Amino acid sequence: MAEVSYRDLSLNGLWKNNPAIVQLLGLCPLLAVTGSVVNAIGLGLATTLVLVASNTSVSLIRNVVSDAVRLPVFVMIIASAVTCIELLMQAFAYELYQILGIFLPLITTNCVILGRADAFARKNALLPSMYDGFIMGLGFLVVLILLGGMRELAGTGVLFANMDLLFGPGAASWKLVVFSDYHDFLLAILPPGAFIFTGLIIAVKNLIDARQKAREDARREKPVKGSKRVRVTGTIS
Repeated sequence: MAEVSYRDLSLNGLWKNNPAIVQLLGLCPLLAVTGSVVNAIGLGLATTLVLVASNTSVSLIRNVVSDAVRLPVFVMIIASAVTCIELLMQAFAYELYQILGIFLPLITTNCVILGRADAFARKNALLPSMYDGFIMGLGFLVVLILLGGMRELAGTGVLFANMDLLFGPGAASWKLVVFSDYHDFLLAILPPGAFIFTGLIIAVKNLIDARQKAREDARREKPVKGSKRVRVTGTIS
């Protein structure tokens, strides 16, 4: 088995193969609950923890589970991890748990989690599998927070509202009023706004990728300084 490159795993999870804006997986919760930053952080952290737990468990049992039953076993592992996260959220962030609602148990069916378990964790050792779960979850979390921030700002004119739902009463002062006397823009908070802002994020990423590729192509085509082109005529025997 080829040695795993943690640098490649990082680039794939955060940029090149980001589960949200490249693979376009987990779009249902991505579009549904990112009306605010606190919702995005809550769902993103839950998904990341489940990814790490499922990848770790699958890697540990990869040599004892046959291919005939691996997918049901993986789903059972993921469902168990999701249940644990739900219980923790009920205990420590109950109001946020109620806001996220059905989208917490739906993490069980998130294609990102099952996909990483089957494509990576069952083929690799413990530490790379744990890191892959963490970095894929982090990439998903970053997109959630970015989308939640854009929608919250455009929809209400503030950022980091209701952070006390996740981080306790002391976080109530984190609320940042960017636009005073702002009239709420309902479209940004509703699902159509999620589609619009997600499309903008994907468009910006594609633009950056295209410009980076153009620069790399230009560097490859640029002649080396001091080189000379020699023209050969006649027959060489």
